[in-house]
Amino acid sequence: MIVLRRAKEADIASIQDLANRTWRVTYAEYLSAEQIDYMLRKMYSTEELLSQLQQGHTFLVAREGEDDLGFAGFSLTDPENKLYKLHKLYVLPETHGKGVGKLLINEVINLIKDKGARAVQLNVNRNNKAADFYKKAGFEIKETVDLDIGDGFYMNDYVMEKSL
Repeated sequence: MIVLRRAKEADIASIQDLANRTWRVTYAEYLSAEQIDYMLRKMYSTEELLSQLQQGHTFLVAREGEDDLGFAGFSLTDPENKLYKLHKLYVLPETHGKGVGKLLINEVINLIKDKGARAVQLNVNRNNKAADFYKKAGFEIKETVDLDIGDGFYMNDYVMEKSL
């Protein structure tokens, strides 16, 4: 049985491990190893994740038995318009198709609905098959962006949104 828990500081190492294990498979087809390494260092350092927790980001970790299978991270980004952002949602490639991602995204949506959210947005790489997963979950492409993340690297994303 898959159980979700709200992550705490003690879960940072597990989140880092899951990110490292998922990113190298997920992005290898269309991002260089250098960009993947750069983004993991930038977005998943202990300091960055701790900062996100302290700034009110919520992380959920999916676990089955003794194994963490995936995680999601989200926060309120526009209080006036009650807009949330799903910053992260990753599940181990070997668990794809088991419903872990669906369980995580549904729990995020339930939690933010309870807080009065009107919509949730996310960014997904335009080459990422996860865009289809998000479409099935009710997200629509709002815009296409190319974000300069430093060191000559860009994120070529869709901004997707789901009204709640």
